[in-house]
Amino acid sequence: MALREDPLEAFLTMMAAERGAAANTLAAYRRDLEGAQSALGDLAGADAERLASLADHWASLSASSLARKCSTLRQFYGFLVDEGLREDDPSPALPRPRTRRPLPRLLSREDVTRFLAQAEDEARDGESGPVRLLALLELLYGSGLRASELVSLPLAGVPRDTPFLHVQGKGGQQRMVPVSTRARGALSRWLAVRGEAVGSRFLFPSRGSSGHLTRIRLFQLLRDLAVRADLDPARVSPHVLRHAFATHLLEGGADLRVLQTLLGHADIATTQIYTHVDSARLVALVNARHPLAGR
Repeated sequence: MALREDPLEAFLTMMAAERGAAANTLAAYRRDLEGAQSALGDLAGADAERLASLADHWASLSASSLARKCSTLRQFYGFLVDEGLREDDPSPALPRPRTRRPLPRLLSREDVTRFLAQAEDEARDGESGPVRLLALLELLYGSGLRASELVSLPLAGVPRDTPFLHVQGKGGQQRMVPVSTRARGALSRWLAVRGEAVGSRFLFPSRGSSGHLTRIRLFQLLRDLAVRADLDPARVSPHVLRHAFATHLLEGGADLRVLQTLLGHADIATTQIYTHVDSARLVALVNARHPLAGR
């Protein structure tokens, strides 16, 4: 890429072409980059000292807004280094959020077990509604899908001879998501009773304008199931089940980079919010595995 090309425009072009960033995402990136450039001048050539000065400009921002802006700049400087437009990456000098982004409400393993048991009990008679709900629940907790990804799953994305789902995530990004044996069993049961919607291209069809189950309806179904499972419905949502998936995997020893891939996070910083949920296990791991731990 020629140096005379505007680095900001080149970065945004790359994000759109190679990573499939959506229009709203690109607009947010542009605002962050142009705001930083307004404060610093030549953003592409800024050194670590100038980047550190952004802490004063961004002092009034919330922790989440600060984290987003820093994430944009880290990706921007990573792009410049990859393209040979600069030799060093000054982004470690960026200010850090004052507090960690909090995790949402979380279900324990016991809560999830009770939730699944209720869904399985209701699906035992093979009626389509309960069988569909069981499949939805197994995919939310077993694969960590976003609600929007789950309800809009195409029938063509369902695995036939491989244990993976083909999912289109944020910004049109495609990824393959493993499907547990339990979830595959629930999917098979749902496909067997889905006959009345054979003409639809969606796995979970609906008569609504979208052609598939809506996120709001999914939310309502989960809340109603929580009441029947004797769980506080205020603690249950599709997002909470996605977070339970991630947290329980990390507790089980999953690598953070693997978790990033499974969740479809563009930036590892987003995935790092989970590292504090199992700090005791991480400390024990260092003490047990570090070569100097026993000395």
